[in-house]
Amino acid sequence: MNFFKKVISYFMPVAIKRESSDYSGVLELNLYRNQLMLDTANTNYSYGSLQKILRKGLKYIGFEKIKKFNTILVLGLGGGSVVKTLREEIEFKGKIVGVDIDQKVIDLASTVFEMNKIQKLAIFKYDAFEYILQTKSTYDLIIVDIFLDSQMPNFLYENHFIDELIKRVNKGGFVLFNTMILSFAHEKRNLQYIAYAEKKGLSVRRYPRVEQHNELIILKKIS
Repeated sequence: MNFFKKVISYFMPVAIKRESSDYSGVLELNLYRNQLMLDTANTNYSYGSLQKILRKGLKYIGFEKIKKFNTILVLGLGGGSVVKTLREEIEFKGKIVGVDIDQKVIDLASTVFEMNKIQKLAIFKYDAFEYILQTKSTYDLIIVDIFLDSQMPNFLYENHFIDELIKRVNKGGFVLFNTMILSFAHEKRNLQYIAYAEKKGLSVRRYPRVEQHNELIILKKIS
């Protein structure tokens, strides 16, 4: 990458590459402050504000606590910025499973963002709902970060998906759910999600207005 683009990136995002995706529309690789980011038309997928959002969620759970976990599942891998946070900052040494439905995103994660060099990381091209229904594995932490551009699939809020998700969490484990609130309907949807999770016996913490429009919901399985 030439020096001029790196300098310009400290003042404004610089477009590096665009790829068409069947799921996300146009995927954009942009350089900002000398950091490559994966974006779509309306939102950041990896290494920009999203990395800050998920990092805050992990900090709310506790870095030292996460460091002692054995297995982590990432539903919605994107470019893998949360994997970099887990490995490089938290120094988590255990197994990470990344699931993403978009092969274009997986390819970029592997080649551009070097997920193929991360040890003890397994990446699967899968619909997240189907993966949760079919897997027999359980995890100490499940990170749910699923967007199609700026939209969240409806299945994330279905009781059946929530029930199956809870089954995949070990006792004492967590779900970190990244959501976006752009309307009153989204606010109501999150409140219904929280009420259902509490009804199922989970401890719930809510962190609104993270990076303006995101809300983090953290579930803890206590029994």
